[in-house]
Amino acid sequence: MPLRPASEKKILDAADDLFFTNGIAATPVDAVLARAGVSAATMYRGYRSKEALVAAALTRRHHDWLATWDAAVARCDEAGPRLLAVFDALDDFRSRPTGARWCAFLASAAEYVDPPADVAEAVRLDTETLRTRLTDLARPLVGPEADGLAERLLLVVTGDLAMRLREPDRDTTTARAVAASLITAAAGPTSPGR
Repeated sequence: MPLRPASEKKILDAADDLFFTNGIAATPVDAVLARAGVSAATMYRGYRSKEALVAAALTRRHHDWLATWDAAVARCDEAGPRLLAVFDALDDFRSRPTGARWCAFLASAAEYVDPPADVAEAVRLDTETLRTRLTDLARPLVGPEADGLAERLLLVVTGDLAMRLREPDRDTTTARAVAASLITAAAGPTSPGR
């Protein structure tokens, strides 16, 4: 018998909050069950292990992140602002009630030396999605240089997320400025859409 949607939401909400705020290793399954108000039998009906629950929470977070990023891109009319919209999305995502201290995907990668396959796949998918979207958004600005620019921007985005551990109230102002200078350098001063 599959999980009821209401039970699944409660479990994933609790897992997301506890795992990605307190840490995966520091959060026992019992704490997730207590927060969700469900029995172990209910949780294990939907998730075979703690790691499967982590992967499911990451998958849901990935979908939520993409919707937030899509909305930020949709607010922009030109190629340059569309590429920089990743920073608007980071600020928007963090300001949500379910926002975390930093990146749940980086946190998961940091906690597992040898991650279970489903967690590794969730982290890989998030990284590849970031890389692909940044490349696609960079292409109208820099053409064949889009792959290289996307790699540099991925490093800036990742660094900005990591800095949130050192400075919890940090916003994306500095990362956005670094990204803008990278875009300018790659595109040249007469690039269209800037």
